Amino acid sequence: MTPAIELIRKRVEADAKSYGYYLTPQADLLQMFFEGLETNETRYGYPVCPCRLGTGNLDLDRDIICPCDYRDPDVAQYGACYCRLYVNKAIYESQNLPEVPERRPAEKMARAYDTSIHKQQMPIATNTPSKPQTQTAAQEQNTEVKKKLWYCKQCGYVIYREDPPYICPICKAKREMFAEIDAKIEFNG
Repeated sequence: MTPAIELIRKRVEADAKSYGYYLTPQADLLQMFFEGLETNETRYGYPVCPCRLGTGNLDLDRDIICPCDYRDPDVAQYGACYCRLYVNKAIYESQNLPEVPERRPAEKMARAYDTSIHKQQMPIATNTPSKPQTQTAAQEQNTEVKKKLWYCKQCGYVIYREDPPYICPICKAKREMFAEIDAKIEFNG
């Protein structure tokens, strides 16, 4: 294992242990996850989930940074996260990895994928020449992330992002326990 993959392995194992999870029992699959995380971290500067397409835009990818926002609800409902990197004890012991449907909202995927698609738009081959399409103002606006300040009413955890997490990373309160803080934030710089 390379030193970078070894660091990723230690980070992922520590995270799994702190939440009472296990890592997938299939060694080859686990190695592929570590390599995917290393590739994404090198490519984007942050560890995008190895089973999802990142954009390189941190604001659009924030919910899929591993461990993603959807891991805890997936493990609670299916026994494993979407990519099956994190599993519960029963799945680990049985070694039967379940199919886990995508929980990421379609509008978030569309916004993220539209960004990468529109950056690389190519005209469809036809018999008549056509001009390359450009991204419209509506499409550009569609990729804008409107961040808000959220706090957990149970433990006070505060986060600045588009949506609150599905589960509070501190106290495990559900998304419904988050409330928006109405404040104006100005960044100088």
